[in-house]
Amino acid sequence: MTKDSKIKLNNGLEIPVVGFGVFRVKEGEEVESSVASAIRVGYRHIDTATIYGNEEGVGRAIANSGIPREELFITTKLWNIDQGYESTLLAIDLSLQKLGLEYVDLYLIHWPTATADLDENGNYFSVNKRADTWRAMEEILKSGKAKAIGVSNYMIKHLEEMKDYATIVPAVNQIEFHPFLFEKELLDYCKEKGILVEAHSPLAPIADPKSVGHENPNIEKIAEKHNKSKAQVILRWNIQHGVLPLSKSTHEERIKENLDIFDFELDAEDMAMLDNMNINMRVRRDPTNLE
Repeated sequence: MTKDSKIKLNNGLEIPVVGFGVFRVKEGEEVESSVASAIRVGYRHIDTATIYGNEEGVGRAIANSGIPREELFITTKLWNIDQGYESTLLAIDLSLQKLGLEYVDLYLIHWPTATADLDENGNYFSVNKRADTWRAMEEILKSGKAKAIGVSNYMIKHLEEMKDYATIVPAVNQIEFHPFLFEKELLDYCKEKGILVEAHSPLAPIADPKSVGHENPNIEKIAEKHNKSKAQVILRWNIQHGVLPLSKSTHEERIKENLDIFDFELDAEDMAMLDNMNINMRVRRDPTNLE
């Protein structure tokens, strides 16, 4: 496997094995420069979302990259308040307009709730428009405006519920996934159903100085053993679990470093050590309460 390797989704579409995310990257020069750097060092998979507010900048970077459209894999996501049949159909058109594209390669439902309102714990309230929203997603797929459709932050119960209304199985489930939130049961479920798991926020626990992952001695030990950075170790751990990691940075050196994860392999001891770090720690909102 190399940085140019691809994974075949359940509908036959091929997706690059790693992706570059732009969560909290500012619209304008910052996102344009970051995406341009990512493409320049070899990324061909860019992941954005309506709520990120930077689809236009991503689109400009793509247009100016000089890379043929068919060689790029672009993902965007439907925001919560746009869920519902008609509003989902409108939302994809607006995203395509902002991106300056005729189609996206992957369109995801961002959360399994149709509201951005928060409860007392800072998590979203549950408003279920999932069936009508997925009906629109299937229409979007058939129209060619997206080459594949999927979900994000869906737990097993949300995926099980889809059996009641979906005629097309999601190609992807993008979830928070890192050694401190190793949801093996969900990963195994998705693998069994042919749903590729993408990892959002894979590096968040080691990036935050307040996090237990920031100066974790075990991660540092593994990094020193392989002469790699802690970020590279975490990203490689994802790859070896069959998970597609989405890393983010605004610095070209780090963007390049996060792609340089195919010249080493974690051994069984390394993997077990990382697996055993799970403490069910979330750095993003918790979708388990969404009924």
